[in-house]
Amino acid sequence: MPEAIHKTDDVFGISRDLPLNYKERDTADGLLVDSLSRDRHLVIYGSSKQGKTSLRKHCLNPDDYITVHCSNKWQLGDIHSAILKKCGFEVTLSNTKSSSGKHKIFASITAGIFGSNATGGAEAERAEGRERETQPLELESEDVNDIISALEGIGFSKFIVLEDFHYLPVETQRDFSVALKAFHENSKICFIVIGVWLEENRLSVYNGDLTGRVLSIDADKWESDELKCVVEDGAALLNVEFSEQFLADLLDSCFKSVHVVQEACHRCCIASGVLETKTEAVVVGEGLDAREIVREVVNQQSGRFNSFITQFADGFQATELEMHRWLLHPVLTSSPDDLGKGLRQKDIRDHLRQHHPRADSLNQGNVTQALQSAAALQIKKDIKPMVLDYDQTNLRLNVVDRSFLIWLDNQDRDELLAIAGLD
Repeated sequence: MPEAIHKTDDVFGISRDLPLNYKERDTADGLLVDSLSRDRHLVIYGSSKQGKTSLRKHCLNPDDYITVHCSNKWQLGDIHSAILKKCGFEVTLSNTKSSSGKHKIFASITAGIFGSNATGGAEAERAEGRERETQPLELESEDVNDIISALEGIGFSKFIVLEDFHYLPVETQRDFSVALKAFHENSKICFIVIGVWLEENRLSVYNGDLTGRVLSIDADKWESDELKCVVEDGAALLNVEFSEQFLADLLDSCFKSVHVVQEACHRCCIASGVLETKTEAVVVGEGLDAREIVREVVNQQSGRFNSFITQFADGFQATELEMHRWLLHPVLTSSPDDLGKGLRQKDIRDHLRQHHPRADSLNQGNVTQALQSAAALQIKKDIKPMVLDYDQTNLRLNVVDRSFLIWLDNQDRDELLAIAGLD
């Protein structure tokens, strides 16, 4: 008899909680745990749905951090205000304006949030007695020094996790990278930034002064044996065993996407009638085509991927060279293996010189500008999760949604070029 009964939905597939079959990786979990005590800011990066948030949840005690989810509408002041709110401050708008012309904010703390001695406001003693009253702090929301003072005033000492950092407008990401240096030099506050990209030094690209002050952790890389452990650990919880052929085909066709592996295993279990832990061990997956199941998993996102192609092709506005539309040409005509490695800027430029109708008018600046704005365009078009991202360090255009690679491998490329207006 199994020790405990688990529902299949709680073992495989997408879950809000930490997966029961979570697999530790030395390159991710080990590095994160070792880095927590080094008094530096941390960046957890990788493709979409590759376990970045689960990594954070697994390695950090919930009492040791606060989490702020970033928005594509935010500026630096909005990040700071959201942090204050998460710390227990009540933030309201002041009538006073800062030197930048923006309204200052009032921040007052709720008693008891961080102990009875925490006030978070300016204390003024009345002349006629000993009674004290706490006045709200008037802050410039974009002034990192004001935010540091407010947090130090309540003895704040937790990590600040910024989830979905990649959704922020690029200019806001740059502004925060500058503020992060001040947080590092003028306080003990440490941030954990989580974002969808494959560039190790993204924040250092935005602000070179962060070099050596930020540690990056790659959550994207999954080895085949690690994915195999995910499957086998989940199977053990359900008291089942996946057939050898099903497992081999799954690992061979998943493009090392832990999300696709989890979803495919979930579908296999449901198709085999395994809704919860079996009282007696059974073998599942026999007679099922793992590659077809993988295709079914990613084909659920066909509408999203087609929408991405049309929206990205339209660019920010109509232009003569239509660079974003033509950036899709090498993407939609390359092999999944080449896309998985990233397309080099030079190869993209050479490709466009062969296929762009106005190749004679193209120069390196046109291509570079379009590549560097690829993420900003997806943020503006509210494309979630992002599909493409440009690595300015290694000069590569990366696919940061592995499901797109599998989906692309099963599509008629001519039809996709037609959708993009490139036929």
